[in-house]
Amino acid sequence: MDLESHKFMSFFAPEQAAELCKIAIIEKYHSQKVIFEEGEISDFLYLLLAGQVEFRKYKGSNQYQTLTKALPNSFFGELGILDGQPRSAQAIACEDAILAKIPGDKLMEILDRTKGTKVINLFSYMIQRLRESTDDYVKQVVHKEKMVLVGEMLNTIIHDFKSPLSGINLSSGMIKELHPDEETAEWCDLIKAQTHRMTAMAEEFLEFVRGNAVLNKQPFNLGQALQRFEKLNRVYFQEAQVEFVINIGDIVLNADENKLLRVVQNLVGNAVEAFKERGGRVELTAWVSEEGVQIKIKDNGPGIPEVIKNRLFEAFVTHGKHSGTGLGTAIAKSIIEVHGGEIWFQSRCHEGTTFYISLPL
Repeated sequence: MDLESHKFMSFFAPEQAAELCKIAIIEKYHSQKVIFEEGEISDFLYLLLAGQVEFRKYKGSNQYQTLTKALPNSFFGELGILDGQPRSAQAIACEDAILAKIPGDKLMEILDRTKGTKVINLFSYMIQRLRESTDDYVKQVVHKEKMVLVGEMLNTIIHDFKSPLSGINLSSGMIKELHPDEETAEWCDLIKAQTHRMTAMAEEFLEFVRGNAVLNKQPFNLGQALQRFEKLNRVYFQEAQVEFVINIGDIVLNADENKLLRVVQNLVGNAVEAFKERGGRVELTAWVSEEGVQIKIKDNGPGIPEVIKNRLFEAFVTHGKHSGTGLGTAIAKSIIEVHGGEIWFQSRCHEGTTFYISLPL
């Protein structure tokens, strides 16, 4: 956007806005370029014309706590100009940004000549932004506390489950030895696979909470992996009266098989829950394009509620469920992104939802 149409200029009369544009200094900041440090002298007001800027507090040990972000058509740095205090946080470009810098002393001269109503409107807007920034920070603190609590609970669960899961594995192994017929062996192998799956799911959950996911990337056949996924969930689909259909050719993908199957489990599981035992159809299609491997998961369920559409991939966002943590789609997004891929969706009320996943080969 251009400087003349920036929201900050709307708080001033035309001649004062023109004066502000004349004294403004336009600068470009590359991603991760620091605009100002915490504790520095407040000498400029900044108008954001393009890109994004992040504000954060130093926590020590080269770690920062993000407070909030600024988007195009917003401004920042005004509080230090008004009260003469040093910067209270660091400002850093989180992507390439274009800023207009207005010298603080010149701005104060113009404010002295500005009508009272214009100043009141400007201050009202500033107060509103402060409230929004405070809300953002409080949400981040609450989110972090939730993550810590979930991590502690998962540690306990994983520790407590080790003994009974080991017992189940030993018992299924003994049954398989005592009854070496094909059907019994198949069910025993299924029991063992499900116990391993439970442990892996809990550990992946813990990795997400801690933010330290580790990929074990190896070439694997996606079609064969999805066939195993269908077999492990066959009873689950039958009880929920859900038809699960796979349309996929011979695709070899270099990725973390277990984590990608966790993505499929989360998305398909959400679809099954949305049917609410009324039955339905989930169709998974995969193909290779110029961009990589494309995966589509389509259901004919009720669709995603409008109230959570814009926040679906955020942690702890859920709607209309009697159980669940609201972390399924957030975990799915983190796994796809750490693979260098993308995930998005389309959904219509009473017509169903389709998730799209794009992954590099």
